[in-house]
Amino acid sequence: MPATVELSDLDKLFREAAEQTARGSKSFYFATRFFPPELARAAHSVYWFCRYTDDLVDECSSLADGRRQLEAWERELEAAVDAKTAEHPVLRVFLYTARKYSIPLEYAFELIKGMRMDLHAVRYQNFDELQVFCYRVASVVGLMMCSLIGLTGAAKWEIARQHAIDLGIAMQLTNILRDVTEDLRRDRIYLPADEMAQFGYSEADLRAGRRNDAFRSLMRYQVARARTYYVAGNTGIGMLNSRGRFAVKVASDVYQHILGNIERSDFNVFERRAVVSPAQKYWLTMRCMAVPMARHSARKLAFWNT
Repeated sequence: MPATVELSDLDKLFREAAEQTARGSKSFYFATRFFPPELARAAHSVYWFCRYTDDLVDECSSLADGRRQLEAWERELEAAVDAKTAEHPVLRVFLYTARKYSIPLEYAFELIKGMRMDLHAVRYQNFDELQVFCYRVASVVGLMMCSLIGLTGAAKWEIARQHAIDLGIAMQLTNILRDVTEDLRRDRIYLPADEMAQFGYSEADLRAGRRNDAFRSLMRYQVARARTYYVAGNTGIGMLNSRGRFAVKVASDVYQHILGNIERSDFNVFERRAVVSPAQKYWLTMRCMAVPMARHSARKLAFWNT
């Protein structure tokens, strides 16, 4: 730990990171409650860095202002990495966590590249283009969490890495479907243009909030893709160290429930934002707990019946 960082100062920064996480993402904060305390603190510091970087783009007064702020932030990160210390509180606690848990800092710079992609009128011609964005703004967060949690002894990093990438893409696709209206206000359309054309749904239809058969077909297609990525991503959860595995499963289940809520609303994303209530989150958590308990009971029953 660098001599310039006092433990008392770090404690304050970790508390602030927890508060920012609780305000910024109820679902992420809920999942971190199932981490051991030290791991939760580290996860909050990662979230704070990601949220602060995102807000530079989402809350800027103009695209030009957003570009200036993001470029300045990238230079500040580069300087902090070189100096191995930082004045900015977000960078100070994030870099402390990155060093402690050996998080490759290339992921932080990839995140900035992803945020830079939002600094214009966002349109994606096809899913290949969109996938790059999803990797940069979501998969890299999953990869940072992999470094925090660690893997089981038998797991291979390259295989676990791909599953983390897939889970990040699944979650970002869920965000995209949930936030269609909010993104449109910022002149951002993440639905691939070629797929909109394939289903006969235009940008004018989207701006008018038309929830017709073409829109429903387009959304079913997007939901099916997201579910494919969830299946691939969830396969890697068992490769994570047991200290963090359960929390990741809870987060995945909560996000999949958001996807289900979008479907159950008949894709009414123009008038309501799909959310998971606290009661639903606790129900999902209990369900996560019930599956391993049932397997354990089944193994015990099989043993006594032999």
